[in-house]
Amino acid sequence: MRPFSLIQLRLQACRSLATESNSNSKDYNPNSPPSPPRRRILFSRLLTLSKYTLYLSLTSVVGLIVLTSFLFIHDLFTYTSRHVDRVPINPLALHLERGGPKNLPIARVLVDDDEDEDMHRIARDKPRLVVVGGGWGAMGVLQTLHLGDYHVTVVSNETFTTFTPLLPSAAVGTVQVRSLIEPIRKIVARLRGHFLNGKAVDVDFNQRLLEVECIGNGERVYIPYDKLVIAVGSTSSTHGVPGLDHCFQLKTIADAQAIRRRIMDNFEAASLPTTSPSERRRLLSFVVCGGGPTGVETAAEIYDFCQEDIMNYFPKICREEVSIHVIQSREHILNTYSEAISRYAEDKFGRDGVHLITSARVAAITPEHVIYTAKGEDGKMAQHTIPTNFTLWSTGIAMNPFAKRVTDLLPNQVHKKAIEVDAHLRVKGTPQGTVYAVGDAATIETSLVSHFLEFVEEADKNKDGKIDFEEWEVMVDRIKKKIPMAEDHVLKAREIFTMYDKNGDNTLELNELVKLLEDLGSKITSLPATAQVASQQGKYIGRKFNKLARTREREEQKLGRVQADTASTPSAITVKDPQESMIDISDESICAPFRYLHLGSLAYIGNAAVFDLGKYSFMGGLAAMYAWRSVYWNEQVSMRTRALLMIDWIVRGVWGRDLSRL
Repeated sequence: MRPFSLIQLRLQACRSLATESNSNSKDYNPNSPPSPPRRRILFSRLLTLSKYTLYLSLTSVVGLIVLTSFLFIHDLFTYTSRHVDRVPINPLALHLERGGPKNLPIARVLVDDDEDEDMHRIARDKPRLVVVGGGWGAMGVLQTLHLGDYHVTVVSNETFTTFTPLLPSAAVGTVQVRSLIEPIRKIVARLRGHFLNGKAVDVDFNQRLLEVECIGNGERVYIPYDKLVIAVGSTSSTHGVPGLDHCFQLKTIADAQAIRRRIMDNFEAASLPTTSPSERRRLLSFVVCGGGPTGVETAAEIYDFCQEDIMNYFPKICREEVSIHVIQSREHILNTYSEAISRYAEDKFGRDGVHLITSARVAAITPEHVIYTAKGEDGKMAQHTIPTNFTLWSTGIAMNPFAKRVTDLLPNQVHKKAIEVDAHLRVKGTPQGTVYAVGDAATIETSLVSHFLEFVEEADKNKDGKIDFEEWEVMVDRIKKKIPMAEDHVLKAREIFTMYDKNGDNTLELNELVKLLEDLGSKITSLPATAQVASQQGKYIGRKFNKLARTREREEQKLGRVQADTASTPSAITVKDPQESMIDISDESICAPFRYLHLGSLAYIGNAAVFDLGKYSFMGGLAAMYAWRSVYWNEQVSMRTRALLMIDWIVRGVWGRDLSRL
C-alpha cells in the first residue's frame, strides 16, 4: 500500500502544478501593470532621461547667458567715446609742395604719418612701398609683408578687394556680393599702412613719382616711391568685335550686380501678360561668349537659378522657354583643362539642355541679337543669329590703361597684352630693383634671343666665336637661371646640341646658336592670367621684400659700426649712406627667380565640379561641388568673409536665392 500511495501523491502534485500553470496562462493580460522590478527599471530610465534633459537645458541657458554677456561687454567697450583731440599731424601733410614734370602736389607726408610713434618711425626710417591695385597680386604682397619693414601705400580705384572666382555665383544671388569683398583699409591696417582711393594714370621713373587721379574730386597728386608694385590687372579683349557696349562683363562687383538686375528684369518682363511669345523667348535667351571657366560657371549658375528658383516662384512657362547658349571659338569648352574634364563638362551641359556652339566666332552683337559664324554641315562658313536680351562677353584679356602707359614709357616693351618683366618680376627698362609688376598686368619674358650676346659672352670661354658642348652646358645653366620657364625645354642638352650642329664639328656657329635660341623661345608658353598665378607672384614679391628689409638692417648695422670707427679714426675710409646701401642690394643676391607651382584648376558646372590637378583629374556631383566650395572657402582673405560665405550657402540651401531686384 505504501508504494502505491507515494506514486499517487506524486501524480496529484503534478496535476496541481499543471492546473496552476494553465490558470496562470489563462489569466495573463499584456495590459496588466508591470511587476515591481519592471517599474523600478522604467523609473530609473525616466530619471536618467530627465537628468540629461535638465543638463542640456541648463547648458543652453548658461551658453546663452555667456554669449549675451560677451556681446554686452563687447558693445560696452566698442561704443565708448574715444579721445581724438590734438591729433598730431605734420604741417607738410596739409600744405603739399609742388614739383615733378607736371608741377603737381607731391604727397611726401601723409595726414596719418604722425598719428603714433610706430607710424612716425615707419614714415621717417623705412623705404616707401607703393602698391597699385587691389586684386590677387596686391593682396598677395600685403598679406606676406612683415609689419614695420616698409612705409606702405595702396592706390586703388576700389575701396575693397574682391574674391573674383565666385562672381558668377553672386550674379544670380547664390551668394551675396558683401560676402566676396573685404575693405582694403582693414587689410593694410595690419602693416600700419595707408590707402588712397584713386587711379594711377602716369609715372616718372627718373624721379620715382606715381601720378594718381583721386576718386571723387578728380584732382591729381604725385605719390613718391622707393619701390613700386604694379598689380592693376587687365581688361577684356574685344577681338575687334563690334557692339561690345551691348554686352556684360564679369570682372567686378558692379558687373555682378548689373548682371543680376538684368536677369531679374528679364524674368519679370517675361512673366507679364502683355509679353508676346517671341519677345518672351528673346528675354529668356542667355548667351555667353567664351567657353573658359568664367563663361562656363556663369552658364551653370544661370541654369541652377532656373531649376531651383524660377521653377518654384515664376510661371512654369518661363522655365520652359529658357535657353542658355555658350559660344566657344575652340573645339571644346574648358580647353585649358584636361580632355576628360572638357568631355565631362560638355556631357553635363548636354544633359542639362545648355546649347554649346563650338568652333564658332562672334561676328557682331546688337541690342537684340548675337551674330556668329560657324561651319555648316557642308563645311562652309555660315552666319547664324540668336535673339537675346542678355550677352556676357568673357573671352581673353587686354592691357589695363595704366599698364599700357607704362609700356609706352619704356624701351623694349613690345608685348601687346601685358608689361614684360624678368624672372624676378622686375619691369624691364626700369632702374633695377625699383619697379615690379604681377598678375594679369605682367608677363614674364620668354625670349632667349634678346640675351644672345650675354649668353655668348659668359659661355664662350676661349673667345673663338663658337660654342662647343662644354660651353653649351654652361649656357644651359645660365638659361635656367635667367628664364626658369625654359628649364623643361633644355633638359636634353646633348640632343638639342646635336640637332643644331649641322656640320657635325661638335661646335655651334653663332648663326646656328641664334636659330636654336629662337626655336627654344617659341616653345616657352607664358603663364596663364589666373588668380592663382597672381597670388603666387604677389606672395613671392612680399617674401623678397622681407628678405631685402632684413639685409638692409644688417647693412645699416655694419654701416653704424663703420661710422663709429670713422669717428674715432680720422684716416678711415668714407662709406656710403644708408640709402645708397639699400639701393645696392640686388634681388639676385637674396632671392631665387620666381617659379610658378601649379596647384590645379577647378570649375563649377552646375551642382557638380571639376578639378584638373595636372596628372590627375577629379570630377563629379555633390561631393566634387562641396570640395570646390571648401577650396574657395579656405582661400578667403578674412574670417569675416568666410563666415558670410558659409551663411549664404546655408540660406540658399534652406530658403533659396533672394529674388529681389535691388
